[in-house]
Amino acid sequence: MTEEKYKGLNFLEEIIDADIKSGKHKHIHTRFPPEPNGYLHIGHAKAIWINFHLAEKYGGSTNLRFDDTNPVKEDTEYVNAIKKDIEWLGYNWHDKPYYASDYFDTLYGFAEKLITQGDAYIDESTAEEIADQKGVPTSPGKESPFRNRPIEESLDLFRKMKAGEYEDGAMVLRVKVDMTSPNMHMRDPIIYRIKHVTHHKTGNTWCIYPMYDFAHGQSDSIENITHSMCSLEFRHHRDLYNWLIEKLDIYPSRQIEFARMNVSYMITSKRRLLKLVEEGLVSAWDDPRMPTISGMRRRGYPAKALKVFCEKTGIAKRDNLVEIELLESCVRDVLNESAERAMVVTDPVKVIITNFEKEFETIEAVVNPQDEAAGKRTVVLHKEIYIEREDFMVDPPKKYFRMAPDKDVRLKNGFILHCDGFKADDNGNVEEIYCSYYPNSKSGQDVSGIKAKGTLHWVSAVDAIEVELRNYDRLFTDPSPMSHDEDFMTFVNRDSLKINNKALAEPYLKDAKEGVSYQFMRKGYFTIDSNSTENKIIFNKTVGLKDSWAKSQKK
Repeated sequence: MTEEKYKGLNFLEEIIDADIKSGKHKHIHTRFPPEPNGYLHIGHAKAIWINFHLAEKYGGSTNLRFDDTNPVKEDTEYVNAIKKDIEWLGYNWHDKPYYASDYFDTLYGFAEKLITQGDAYIDESTAEEIADQKGVPTSPGKESPFRNRPIEESLDLFRKMKAGEYEDGAMVLRVKVDMTSPNMHMRDPIIYRIKHVTHHKTGNTWCIYPMYDFAHGQSDSIENITHSMCSLEFRHHRDLYNWLIEKLDIYPSRQIEFARMNVSYMITSKRRLLKLVEEGLVSAWDDPRMPTISGMRRRGYPAKALKVFCEKTGIAKRDNLVEIELLESCVRDVLNESAERAMVVTDPVKVIITNFEKEFETIEAVVNPQDEAAGKRTVVLHKEIYIEREDFMVDPPKKYFRMAPDKDVRLKNGFILHCDGFKADDNGNVEEIYCSYYPNSKSGQDVSGIKAKGTLHWVSAVDAIEVELRNYDRLFTDPSPMSHDEDFMTFVNRDSLKINNKALAEPYLKDAKEGVSYQFMRKGYFTIDSNSTENKIIFNKTVGLKDSWAKSQKK
């Protein structure tokens, strides 16, 4: 296969393309196999994209299969959250959702077959003894004293395990592979253990459960998965994956590894994310600071942006760390096209238009300048308005184009104002600003001849609504929190959430809907929070307007 032939294809596409051209496979069938022991994170988003995208590209299909073999950590809550995340990303799985637990009877039969072939045995060693037997990769392990027990005895003990006659930890079923292998996963790995725990789907039907390495590959085979694509940490599991398929003489699914998604300032470990939740450092799995898909959705990240991000980062064979700025740049690009525009004043100071004698003036503003079909919204100007406190300066420097005494400035979509004066308290804090407006300077109808270089966003004092803004910083202070094993908690940013209760918004946002994104002019992109109520309107800041990553790429 020449390089020219596969020009433009990544290595997974090269493999699939070759399999189709050779006639090995007519139909491509992939799978996404999450364990329902936590919420999905940004790394899973990449795995979802790879499996569903490649299957779609080649006219194939993708199974959603829950590898639910550890009832101690699994829950229906996680199952439902995973389904919701995949659907939100815009993917449809083949047929119904599958579960490894659907195959417990078949897997048990496979295990008995291995025993009767002399390829598996019941081991009554303790966990510590088994670990000691395996040793280290640089020297051979030691065979278990139970390794050569009679087949009939192992089969009888295995059936008694299934019948619930033994306590947890009393014995395990191991496959007889190679205790001298430099691959530790091949040193007689455990494939069944006893757990008297209620399973989220099968209840108390079973008290023995297959290990992931056994259930995963055999489930792939049962479902006729052609390409079992997984992240690089499973590379050393591939030898056992193939060994079991060969010994059981079943459909030969092929495992292929790709580099996992690692993003700076983000954790891609469900165990560590759970710790953040349990210790109250975040509110829940879907906290907008979390790198979970549900957290990013709640924060306002569009599904399209995550898919664009996956595409831009590509499919690699080696792990690397992707800058979070690239992800944020993808989010901005999508939101710039889709977000509705609105005006919100985050730190209000009152402006009185002294010569405004009308009750009000109706102003039309576009909902989204990138989308003509979005139409227009109505903004109402009254005599008293609010602007940003930082948009007024008593003694401004040169080239200051915002509001200042004896200066002109335009209101967004409205009139040009001339600042006549202000009132301050004894400490010099500005309390009110006094302006006059040019009646013939209305935006779109300006015949005043007055030029104003600056434009300010504003809200009316009469109908502005109070909103709470939640601004988020990085959840971690270190760009590589995954590199700090158990010490990662010391790098949690305790100031990653700042709440603003002073903000005022145009009334248009009173009817903001969950899942809709808004660009608050000059402030960033926001979306309404799922905990928002009629009496407390909460907006999460999705991302700011400045795109440092995109600018850095242009240099």
